[in-house]
Amino acid sequence: MNILIADDHANVRRGLREILVDAFSDASFSEASDGEEVLTLLVGTRPDVLLLDINMPGRSGFEVLKDVKQIYPWLPVIMVSVQPESQYALRCMRAGAAAYVNKDSAPEELAPVIRKILDLGAKFARNPDRN
Repeated sequence: MNILIADDHANVRRGLREILVDAFSDASFSEASDGEEVLTLLVGTRPDVLLLDINMPGRSGFEVLKDVKQIYPWLPVIMVSVQPESQYALRCMRAGAAAYVNKDSAPEELAPVIRKILDLGAKFARNPDRN
């Protein structure tokens, strides 16, 4: 499995990676510090899931999410932010995100959310009625 972590703070990227290394020991990780780097890395890394911060320099996570969903509609994107879920979760989901995780709850919630999303994607891919 390949996970792309996009956040403008290196310490946050490192922290998210440390959380996920324990849960996904066989995963490989790529990191991006801004939206343009995300779009560039998507071509070469072909991640299974993208963790995308809402607040990044240049283009916001919402703008990047829109581009990602146009180019890679199959890619699950999990939006991460320090902002309360009540402020952004619904907006993220409407924009095409698979989930929203508050950074404060990431240690407990992030790995289970990724497992659930990937499991749902695998079930959908195996569905013979899928068009």
